[in-house]
Amino acid sequence: MKSNNYDIVIVGGGILGLATAMELSSQNLRFKICLIEKEAELALHQTGHNSGVIHSGLYYRPGSLKAQNCVSGSKALKEFCDEHGVKYDLVGKVVVAVTEDELPALNTLHERGTANGVEGLKMIDKEELLEIEPYVNGIKALHCPKTGIIDYREVSEAYAAVCRNNGVSIMMETELLNIIEHNQSIVLETTKGSLNSSYIINCAGLYSDNVAQMMNKSIDTRIIPFRGEYYTISQDKDYLVKGLIYPVPNPAFPFLGVHFTRMINGGIEAGPNAVLAFAKEGYTMSSMNMTELISTVTYSGFWYMSYRYWRTGLQEFWRSISKKEFTKDLQRLLPAVEEADLVSGGAGVRAQAVDSGGNLLDDFNIVKSPRAMHVINAPSPAATASLSIAKTIVASAQSDLGLL
Repeated sequence: MKSNNYDIVIVGGGILGLATAMELSSQNLRFKICLIEKEAELALHQTGHNSGVIHSGLYYRPGSLKAQNCVSGSKALKEFCDEHGVKYDLVGKVVVAVTEDELPALNTLHERGTANGVEGLKMIDKEELLEIEPYVNGIKALHCPKTGIIDYREVSEAYAAVCRNNGVSIMMETELLNIIEHNQSIVLETTKGSLNSSYIINCAGLYSDNVAQMMNKSIDTRIIPFRGEYYTISQDKDYLVKGLIYPVPNPAFPFLGVHFTRMINGGIEAGPNAVLAFAKEGYTMSSMNMTELISTVTYSGFWYMSYRYWRTGLQEFWRSISKKEFTKDLQRLLPAVEEADLVSGGAGVRAQAVDSGGNLLDDFNIVKSPRAMHVINAPSPAATASLSIAKTIVASAQSDLGLL
């Protein structure tokens, strides 16, 4: 089979892999760069199954990689979209406290968002809330007017167009099978032959831990897949949601809770929940990959995590199998929504990194080795922050590895 020589190979054709390829190729046109993607389409998995929100930077601990990259990444994303004709809409978001005991967590979010420089962030009372979202149930809320909606697959295609214009080779339907390191090069064995490279950037998302293991990189984390299931609201109830309506999240759990999202291409989504998936690409309850499931359940961190969160896990599972229970959670925020208004929608799978102690990693996690960089944990808001994270990856390659 034909062998191809590259300076840098990026594994994964999601939004972060494409943003990294674009940043690298824009800075160094002399390098030969290849991006490989196992599917026939780009951005098919996490990128293509998310809720399409341009996050403002509200939730993240000041100083964390999420906080550092979300605000700047959101601004850069909107500038890119303006330049390349990608549509988005700043519909705004409210994070709603329904009961008094949620107010301390809401205040913490306000403090975090202010520290992170979220533009236009404001605490509002019930009267102001009802002016923005007339049908919502709440006693107080945070209003984020610069939160927006977008189609991240459309963004990814725009990134890919720039990459190709910069000379990046994008190889589709090219699955990575193995990595062999030699003294002078790295050989990536794929379904379309072998690629030789000096350096690898691993943006494989749900399979980022597998790629790291191919390079014998010891990491204290494993990707555990969590499926997030959505309903759509029937069209005759579209009027109930003007923008984005979120609950106050559980601070001990790195998921935002079921919420309402107006979509850029029309319609309202309600969800997601967060249930253990039996495959890394397990978009339905019946989807199962026995090898991947065994890998999950034989990992010590899975059992520590399960012990810590078993009550929450059972609640999420019950909500997954009971439409009535899902509806009850939605009605906390929007009492006028009825079970008959919910139509089964799609689902996404979140690549959640869990360490050996059972801790759910809440921040981005980028692990370096002498000839590679592995993006092990890049959940939301990675799509919003993709351009900023790409700059971080490239800058790290420049300063720490002497690559560029």
